[in-house]
Amino acid sequence: MDRKKRKLESGDRQDDDRLRILDSFEGFKVKSVISENSRCKTAVIHGELDGKDAIVLLERKPFNLSNVSNYFTEETGLENTLKNDIYGTYDAYPPKVENAVKAVVIHPATEKHVQKYTDQERYIVHETPSLYEQVTLPLITSKQFSIQWVYNILEKKKEADRIVYEDTDPDTGFILLPDMKWDRTDTSALYLVAIVHKHNIKSLRDLDTGSLPLLQNILKKGLKAIQDTYDIPASKLNVYIHYQPSYYHFHVHFTNVKFEAPGFGADRAHLLADVINNIQLYGDFYKKKTLTFLVREQEDLYMKFKDAGYFDCSEEVSVEK
Repeated sequence: MDRKKRKLESGDRQDDDRLRILDSFEGFKVKSVISENSRCKTAVIHGELDGKDAIVLLERKPFNLSNVSNYFTEETGLENTLKNDIYGTYDAYPPKVENAVKAVVIHPATEKHVQKYTDQERYIVHETPSLYEQVTLPLITSKQFSIQWVYNILEKKKEADRIVYEDTDPDTGFILLPDMKWDRTDTSALYLVAIVHKHNIKSLRDLDTGSLPLLQNILKKGLKAIQDTYDIPASKLNVYIHYQPSYYHFHVHFTNVKFEAPGFGADRAHLLADVINNIQLYGDFYKKKTLTFLVREQEDLYMKFKDAGYFDCSEEVSVEK
């Protein structure tokens, strides 16, 4: 069927924007490259599609080593860039089947999405419990990204075919499924997320003694599900929680130790085993601890801390003793 005929009538455009599957970037207009990482081979493009903002995350896919011979045929073109004795460097142009670029599309994108993916200056925040109560909590309870997509997963309206494991218990249960960053083929880049069924846990700050059964269940059953499904043992997995999280419905990340996962730095990732141990030692550990994270200058959270005078003080003054 012709692409244009597949589009819904204009009266259904809003639903179409959120539900339709693209088969090309026909009509996409590039506005700017808002982020680029040469080491990770990624770029984020801000553009327009069907008259509305769109964000496209481009990422070079890993080599499929099981088909590595596909690169070494007459279909791969070579252009020499340097030759010195026995050493030569070339720009190689492999066949289409081995030349795919992963593209994640957010459409229609909001101003918040554009802001989130744009390169910005970053600043360290040492968030004390009082700063959380006075600055962070009021913001995250009043203004955040829509997480309807999370509820769609939990209610099996979307991505049900991608679920690796589910525990349906309303208090300790969760759904385990691949993160969009993983192509589901290269297990050395394995990345799954456990999304809890319980709705009243926003972040690490809400965890206490009552959360232990949930956390222990996620760790135990999540690791077993990955072992059973992908034959990767617990000793080869990082299991952690982000703070600040990218969305405020509690979830846990599972990644292969070989994968340099975004957000696994000391300024954001908290290992689940350590979190469990800390709560076992002190039930209100994360309600009393000063937590460190990065904020970016266009983020609402940065502006809130700036308005509160946080960045006008020295680090020693800002952090409660």
